[in-house]
Amino acid sequence: MEIIVFRLGHRLPRDERITTHVCLVARAFGANSVIYSGQKDHSLEKSVQGVVGSWGGKFSIAHENSPIERLEKLKKAGYSIIHLTVYGMPLPEKENAIRNAEKAVVVVGGEKVPTEVYHMADFNIAVGSQPHSEVAALAVTLDRIMGGQELERSFESNFRGNISLEPAEKGKKIKKK
Repeated sequence: MEIIVFRLGHRLPRDERITTHVCLVARAFGANSVIYSGQKDHSLEKSVQGVVGSWGGKFSIAHENSPIERLEKLKKAGYSIIHLTVYGMPLPEKENAIRNAEKAVVVVGGEKVPTEVYHMADFNIAVGSQPHSEVAALAVTLDRIMGGQELERSFESNFRGNISLEPAEKGKKIKKK
């Protein structure tokens, strides 16, 4: 499945770490790219490109000035819109339907999410019924979509970077090319 993570409303300096973590989780858990809206952040883009350059994989990041228009275009292009919100339907009740999509956009809010997103979403998904981190919600959702394969050692072969980790009971085993 092709997966795009769409981060809404990036705000500097407030969201620097959270949006970076959204990007890191998206990449590590099998998404193909991140699109973010809100304030353009060259440092974020450079950081993500640096991770991809060192750790490998085919992953990209792009900024979008008109998030609603872009989401509408993606929906018309056949992407299922999966909006992560504590107000949505429980993920376990919808995960099989979500997995049947060929292409998906997982929307992660930042500032107040526009009402249009709730209406255009094919799935408004709640990972829990309590306040929680959008990064955690993204990780759990991608894990369910990927069926856990992103946690398997064989998944690491998708990245082929200059840096890789070797599992270790204690300490760190870092391999550099």
